Amino acid sequence: MSFWGLVQIGVSTAIFLLAATAAKQWGLAPSLGKLIWTLALYTLGNLVMLRLIREFGMSISLSLSAVIQLVAVNVIALAFYAEKLNTLQGAGVALAVVSVALITLGPYLQGR
Repeated sequence: MSFWGLVQIGVSTAIFLLAATAAKQWGLAPSLGKLIWTLALYTLGNLVMLRLIREFGMSISLSLSAVIQLVAVNVIALAFYAEKLNTLQGAGVALAVVSVALITLGPYLQGR
């Protein structure tokens, strides 16, 4: 993936993190304004993802985005909202990171 692709992944991740935070805020105190803001952010993030899918393919784009979001959303949930993961859930997050690393890096590790 090119430098520009990594920038786009970073932008989409930032947008999705804002959307997830807005969704949490809506969950804590629902309102129409928060719902509209959350939907707008998710829509914007998906528009960026569509560009990435077109440029780099669905498997790489969505896999990278998913694992980056998985880790980042967990950091936010644990650090700012005092949510907890038990041992099994933590292992699941770790396995998800490993699985996406294998999907993404597999062709390069095999010399293809």
